[in-house]
Order: sequence, then structure tokens, then C-alpha cells
Amino acid sequence: VWVVVNNAGTKLEIVGTPNQDNPLMKGVKDEIKFPILGLDVWEHAYYLKYQNRRPEYVSNWWNVVNWDKVSENCAYVVKNHAGVPVEG
Repeated sequence: VWVVVNNAGTKLEIVGTPNQDNPLMKGVKDEIKFPILGLDVWEHAYYLKYQNRRPEYVSNWWNVVNWDKVSENCAYVVKNHAGVPVEG
């Protein structure tokens, strides 16, 4: 699940993508969208700690979201109409 900014930089949306696809990939959605926050809900992301308790995993995930970084990501996308660069 992704929180994205549309290509024009004017609208936030929540979108899901199949498999390991992401909103930056052409053909996944109607238009390329720029993710500012993502939540991996595939079983491999949580099974070792939460087994089949996905709701508990998602609930605890909210406790570790860095909202300052999400805000920074959003501002970058709106200003540049481009995805946030990945360092490392």
C-alpha cells in the first residue's frame, strides 16, 4: 500500500499495487505516481514476528512512521514533479 502524490503534484492518493510493483512503474496505474510512504503488507514483511496477525503488524507500523520524512518527501515531489532520490 502506498501514499502517493499524483504526477501534477496536486493530489494525495492511497493506492495498492500487485506483487512487488510500485507506483513509479509504467503500466501499474493510469499514470506514474510518486510514493511518499509505503507499507509492505506481504506476509514476508511480518510473518517472523507476527505470524498471521497482519492487523497487529499494521497497527504497530504506525508507531514507527517518520512523519517528518513523509512531509519532506511530499514537499520534494510537489516541488520537483519527480520521485524522491534514494541515497545509499
